[in-house]
Amino acid sequence: MEGSVRFAGYAAVFDAVDRGGDVVRAGAFGALAGKQVPLLWQHRVDRPVGLVETLAEDARGLRVIARVSQRTAAGREAAAMLRAGALDGLSFGYRVREARGERPRELVALDLVEVSLVAVPMQPLARVVAVEG
Repeated sequence: MEGSVRFAGYAAVFDAVDRGGDVVRAGAFGALAGKQVPLLWQHRVDRPVGLVETLAEDARGLRVIARVSQRTAAGREAAAMLRAGALDGLSFGYRVREARGERPRELVALDLVEVSLVAVPMQPLARVVAVEG
């Protein structure tokens, strides 16, 4: 995408309890090959800001590579904040297919719905780790 900003980071980090008392376990996202989800601004479905290019589980968590388009006001705002280092939070929207226990609730099977750039991620370790463009 012309005029875009590309970034990599983790939308989820395995085995770390989030602010809501949930912990995502390795394998929870299932098969991700070829899966496409929107890149949103602050989880707002009316504010898509780009394209998630790559989704994969690795030893740390759910790794994403995405591109923010500057064709919309939200995209321009997100791109400027990423470039300036003023925004580095990531999050994801999901539906629970299987969970165990409570406090922490172990999320063991999820349907991934979206990835979002956010100011305050539910999982404090879910962050952008590299930005280019």
